Amino acid sequence: MKYDYILIRFGEISTKGRNRRTFIERLKKNIKMVMHDFDHIRYQSTRDRMTLVLNGEDAEAVAARLKHVFGIQSFSFAVKCETDLETIKKMALSSIQKQYKAGDTFKISTKRAYKQFELNTNEMNAEIGGHILRNTEGLTVDVHSPDIHLRIEIREAATYLTFRDEKGAGGLPVASGGKAMLMISGGIDSPVAGFYAMKRGLEIEAVHFFSPPYTSERAKQKVNDLVAQLTGFGGDIKLHIVPFTKTQELIQKQIPENYSMTATRRLMLQIADKLRERNNGLAVITGESLGQVASQTLESMYAINAVTSTPILRPLIGMDKTEIIEKAKEIGTYDISIRPYEDCCTIFTPTSPKTRPKKEKIEYYESYTDFEPLIEEALEYTETIILKSKVEPKETFSDLF
Repeated sequence: MKYDYILIRFGEISTKGRNRRTFIERLKKNIKMVMHDFDHIRYQSTRDRMTLVLNGEDAEAVAARLKHVFGIQSFSFAVKCETDLETIKKMALSSIQKQYKAGDTFKISTKRAYKQFELNTNEMNAEIGGHILRNTEGLTVDVHSPDIHLRIEIREAATYLTFRDEKGAGGLPVASGGKAMLMISGGIDSPVAGFYAMKRGLEIEAVHFFSPPYTSERAKQKVNDLVAQLTGFGGDIKLHIVPFTKTQELIQKQIPENYSMTATRRLMLQIADKLRERNNGLAVITGESLGQVASQTLESMYAINAVTSTPILRPLIGMDKTEIIEKAKEIGTYDISIRPYEDCCTIFTPTSPKTRPKKEKIEYYESYTDFEPLIEEALEYTETIILKSKVEPKETFSDLF
C-alpha cells in the first residue's frame, strides 16, 4: 500500500511546557539531516506531533531512518481524506482491502479532535467496523491483539487514517541539551557511551588521541567509522584527532610505570577539556564502567578527575561488559570496534598498572616535568573533521525504549 504521510508522535518533548517549541524545532532539524537525500519530503509540525508529507518518497525507507532519531516516541504510516463520513468509509475500506489476507483480524480506534463531527468515537468505530465487515471476506474483529489496527483521527481540516504504529528511539532530540566532548578510543565502550549521551539530548563532539607510528592509519579509520555510525541517531558529528605521540613518549620516560596509565588519562582529560572550552562544550563524556579495568576504579577516577572541575559524564558507569557489548551490537558499532587495530591506550598499557593510585603521588611525579608545551602543541596540530549523517543506520534496535 502506498502511504502519503508519516505522523510522528513526541515522547518527553510533550512534557516541556513553554520550551516545547524549541525541542520540536531541534527534532525537525535532526530529522532533516538524517533524511538529507530525500528531496521531496515536506515537514509540518504542531504542539503535539509532526507530519512528514512524503510526496512520492519511499515510506519504508523513510521509516527505517526515523526509528533511530532520538526524540520520537512513535510514528505511523497514514493516508489523508476529507472529513466527511462517506469519504472516510470509502478510504478505510479501500485501505483495509489493499493489505488484509483471509484469516486476519482488525480493530478500529477513532480519535475525534473535531468535536462537531456527526458521530462520536464509539459510533464511528461501529460504523467503520461494520462497513468493513460487510464488504470483506475472511476478516474478523479482535479488539485486543489485531493483525491490522486502523486508527482514524478526525480533524476539521482533514482526516488521517493511520496504520502500523512503529516505536521510535525515545529520549530527547540530539543537541537539545547542550554540547559535550566524547573521549573515543576505538574500543567497544566509548561509542555506546556516546549513543546514550545523544539519547539524553546532548550534542557530542568526539575526541580521539592518535599516536603514530605506534598506532596505524587503520586505527584512525576505525574511529572515523565509529563516529559515522553514531551520526545515524541525530546528524553530523565533529571529530577531533589529537596527535599524542610526543606526550606518551615523555610519560613513559618521566613517570613510574605503574602510574603511567594514570598520568596518560590525566593528560588526555586536560586536552579534551581545553577542546571543550574552545568549542563551547559544557562537559566531557567517557566510556568508563566502574571497576571494569584498572583505570576505572573509584580511586583512579578520583585521581584522574582532579585535573579539572568540568563535569565528567559516564553513561555506562553501572553497566557490565556483557551489557555494553549487547548494546554495541544493537547500535551497529561492535563489529567496527573489534577490528584488530590497537589505539594508543592499549599500546602503552603497563604490565602492572596501579589500581588505587594516590592523587598526591601522581601530582608529585608530574611536578618534575612540564607537560604544558606538549599539551599546547597537541591542541595546535589537532585535526578536525565533520562526519556527515550516515545514510543507512542499523535497521533494528530491540532495546532502545
